[in-house]
Amino acid sequence: MARNKKSKILIPQPQSRFLRVKCLNCGNQQIVFGCSATDVDCLVCGKTLLQSTGGKARILTKILEVLT
Repeated sequence: MARNKKSKILIPQPQSRFLRVKCLNCGNQQIVFGCSATDVDCLVCGKTLLQSTGGKARILTKILEVLT
């Protein structure tokens, strides 16, 4: 029996990710959720890193790593 190359995915993978970001003001690194429901501020200086948009968040800083 030959398997179909386009097999159906039974369990969908999530589209959201955690991100390691770096604050542009103070250099603090922080892990944030890419689909955050609220604005995320830097824990050190208070600058806004992510703005909530109702879906994927608007990223206002530098992304260092995408965590899976």
